[in-house]
Amino acid sequence: MSTDHKGTKILARTFFNQLRAGGYTPNQIIGIATELIDLVASEIRESDKALPALEEDDLSSQEVSV
Repeated sequence: MSTDHKGTKILARTFFNQLRAGGYTPNQIIGIATELIDLVASEIRESDKALPALEEDDLSSQEVSV
């Protein structure tokens, strides 16, 4: 197992334990995890939308320099 994967597992376990110690139920923690996944997915979608615009800009600048 890579160090990065171990670190991720440790962080997740710590976060989970802190939520449980704070009184969150398993169902509430699932809700939090779902929201986190939604936030990451939204950011990825926004990043993917920006990528074609950047590629078009690169192509435009190459055409000008030719």
